[in-house]
Amino acid sequence: MSRPKAVTYSPAYTIVPTYECFNRCDYCNFRTDPGQSSWLTPETAIAELQPLQAQGIIEILILSGEVHPQSPRRQAWLQRIHELCELALSLGFLPHTNVGPLSFTEMAQLRQVNVSMGLMLEQLAPSLLSTVHRHAPSKVPEVRLQQLAWAGELQIPFTTGLLLGIGETDTDRVETLRAIAQIHERWGHIQEVILQPHSPGQQQTWPGPGFAVEKLLEVIAIARRILPSEITLQIPPNLIESELLLSCLAAGARDLGGIGPQDHVNPDYPHPRDETLAKNLAQIGWQLIPRLPVYEQYDDWLPIRLQTLVQQWRQQLAPRVNLPLASEK
Repeated sequence: MSRPKAVTYSPAYTIVPTYECFNRCDYCNFRTDPGQSSWLTPETAIAELQPLQAQGIIEILILSGEVHPQSPRRQAWLQRIHELCELALSLGFLPHTNVGPLSFTEMAQLRQVNVSMGLMLEQLAPSLLSTVHRHAPSKVPEVRLQQLAWAGELQIPFTTGLLLGIGETDTDRVETLRAIAQIHERWGHIQEVILQPHSPGQQQTWPGPGFAVEKLLEVIAIARRILPSEITLQIPPNLIESELLLSCLAAGARDLGGIGPQDHVNPDYPHPRDETLAKNLAQIGWQLIPRLPVYEQYDDWLPIRLQTLVQQWRQQLAPRVNLPLASEK
């Protein structure tokens, strides 16, 4: 009998410092206007996170709307994010922050309290600045690319990705993938690239349809040709029907991202339970394996205190991982 193939995921829980965002992307189902939603307090975060200590959660995703870089509240916002990361660490979790573009100094500060960070490139298509991104100043392609370069310079293990079906062309997708590959070739810090199909939600103002998911197999094949082999391709299982999910794995995707109680970016599409997903995958020859939000080859990039916590998690996780992942990329 052949050995099952491995697909990974991160047992995760998302906390949101604030939903307010100065960008207004037409397809967004996450944001509120500045001043229209309260900020998450450390006390509320403690109440949310403490019960998770016995539930197998490893990653705490800190996912936030963006406070304008020139806002007088920007420093308080960054400090709140830092506090929430510290809180997650104090409870034994591993923080991963994705809060939009940051300055070099801000990224350096958050590097001290995150085992990895992320920012979606979405699409490096200037034409989108006159359509779905016309009210989104931080979606300027050069701003997003600068983040990836700074993350490499700072040795931050990083996740980025493409949002598919927001008005880009096939050429735009290829150029975005090539840009990621070029930056990684210089710094070697991109852990994962997410291929996320746009999925319509109730809050979006854009009338555009969802991404034609049957094209996802084509995008995976192109990404696998363009990106270095050590970069893992990630697909979101809540946005893809189960039959297509299996085809995506066969095409070269090898990770299902953070799976938790809620997808805050796509609230109309609940995550599958990891136990159910694991059972379904096992029936057709795949083993679902939990992973940390930092890949092992980047452990020695981390500050010493984070390395210590990561090693504790690796030792705890080791009995549950019985397949070598490197050969399955």
